[in-house]
Order: sequence, then structure tokens, then C-alpha cells
Amino acid sequence: MAGYYIIIGISMLVSWWVSSRLKSKFEYYSNVHLRNGLSGKEVAEKMLRDNGINDVQVISVPGQLTDHYNPADKTVNLSEGVYMQRNAAAAAVAAHECGHAVQHAVGYSMLNLRSKLVPIVNISSNLMQFVLIAGIAVMAASRTIENPNGNTTVLAIGVAMFAVTTLFAFVTLPVEYDASNRAMKWLKDTGTVTAEEFVGVQDSLRWAARTYVVAALGSLAQLLYWGSLLLGGRRD
Repeated sequence: MAGYYIIIGISMLVSWWVSSRLKSKFEYYSNVHLRNGLSGKEVAEKMLRDNGINDVQVISVPGQLTDHYNPADKTVNLSEGVYMQRNAAAAAVAAHECGHAVQHAVGYSMLNLRSKLVPIVNISSNLMQFVLIAGIAVMAASRTIENPNGNTTVLAIGVAMFAVTTLFAFVTLPVEYDASNRAMKWLKDTGTVTAEEFVGVQDSLRWAARTYVVAALGSLAQLLYWGSLLLGGRRD
């Protein structure tokens, strides 16, 4: 299992670095105040109106970087640091979450696929670690001279469950990038932000997207490790 812990350690280190950079970027661009004086809430409401969306509510939620769009109740949830703030970072986050609302309204295919995967991913993510550990135990206990790899059925189920979560992570990438692209295009085309403010919006959203890239690659690396165990390539 040493290889697995190395993968986990590297993934956590890279994730921590990207998250730290993201946090520092948002802190920096929080000091770039919008000339139009709009708050994150007002930016979100304006983007929704401009896209003809009248059935989505913009609300405030506690926490930091807890912003998200909920398609179930059609709400754009903005963290306290975004909802009332009037800066480039707040505009970036608010517009990005509205980008998801636009995706929902137009029936963006990757968002629909992601939503369909959610129930399966919830089950897989809760059980897969137990199944993987049980799979290794069963495989080790059932090894014989005739069958040196042992019974791999349980491990195969665990790997399949992990594959679902990895697929979800990669499906999330185009969803997040598309939402950011929609946000940046609207902010720029409507003149909601100036050229100087747009630089902050663009930089903030790019670093936010990288967190999803790191998560997807980390998940893929772990999947490959478990897959190699299943195929008998590694027995550490």
C-alpha cells in the first residue's frame, strides 16, 4: 500500500498548493473594487436577467468559497464574502455560479450528465473505500498455488465504484470551464467590468478551475493504482 499513500500524499500537496494560490488570488482581487459599485448579488441578478432567467433566486450562504448553484431548487448560493462585496473576485464568483444557471436553462449536455451521475457517485464515494479494503483482504486470503492472484471479484467491484467517481471528476471539468467561459464572456461583452477588472476575473476563475483539474488527475492516479492491483501488476 506504500504506493497508494505516496499518490495520496502528492495529490494532497498539489491540491494544497493550488488551493493556497486560489485563496491568495481571491484575497488580492478582493481589493480591486468595481467601478460600477455592483455587489456580487447584484452582478448575479443582472446576469440572470440578461440571459432571460427569471426563476432562479440569488441567496447568501455561510462560509468561505461555499458558492454553488443548486439546480434542485434553482438557487445561486453566494458565500458571505461574495454576496455583498463589490470587487473583481466577487464578480467572478457570482458570474461563474450564474454560468451554471445558464447551463441548466439551456440544457447543457455535460451538466445533465453530471446531474445524472450524482446519485451513483454518492453511493460509490461512501462505500468504495470499504469495498477496496475488503477486496484486498479477500484477494490475499484466497491466494493459492493454482490461483496466485486470489479472488478478485470484490476488488473489481471496488475499482468499478472508484471509476465512477473518477468519471464524475472528469465530467465536472467541462462543466466548470464552460461556466467560467460563459461568465467571462458576459462580464466582458456587457461591460459589467472594466478591462483592468476583467484581468482579475480571468485570473481568479482560472485558478478556481485548476482545483478541479488537480482533483480529477488525483482521482485518475488512484484509479490506476487500484487497477494495477486488480490486474496483479503490484502486490505491495
